[in-house]
Amino acid sequence: MSSFFTSDTHFGHERIIELCKRPYENASHMDECLVRNWNAVVAPGDTVYHLGDFSFGKGEEWRKIRARLNGEICLILGNHDKAVVKSLFRWVRPYDEVEVEGQRIVLFHYGMRTWRHDLRGNWHLYGHSHGQLPGYGKSFDVGVDVQGFTPVSFARLKKMMDAREVGDHPMFEQFKKEQEEKKHER
Repeated sequence: MSSFFTSDTHFGHERIIELCKRPYENASHMDECLVRNWNAVVAPGDTVYHLGDFSFGKGEEWRKIRARLNGEICLILGNHDKAVVKSLFRWVRPYDEVEVEGQRIVLFHYGMRTWRHDLRGNWHLYGHSHGQLPGYGKSFDVGVDVQGFTPVSFARLKKMMDAREVGDHPMFEQFKKEQEEKKHER
């Protein structure tokens, strides 16, 4: 079983096509492509952490879309998730911290500059910005608009995140100094 991350699918949201310049004719075309892309990488036993703005529709539309998607979905609430049907998901939360293959990850719909244990290598995954907010340190936008309209695997994220520095932070220099002192004490 693998883990995947995504955000801002906006199933059923006609206007998102224009707002984000998505390459679709209409919401039905977008939904079909997003479902096909999702199921091409996510298997039935996989876990998908969806970081908000799942669907723009009402309860019945949510059920129809969810029934077509592979995997178990854990939903972080986004600003458009007003009609969420909680029973369709493993869990629904406004924020969470999870561990995947030993990596601690902070999940939130919105991008943050600092997060719990950011200086210790915890990742922060987010959406909402539709590619307009660049990653910072070990933070990363997993929204469909920047991920080829497809959920991104933990394995792919790990390769990218391993190559990134922790990031500049008001306490970063002090943290590095403390870490060096700890190394010399051992």
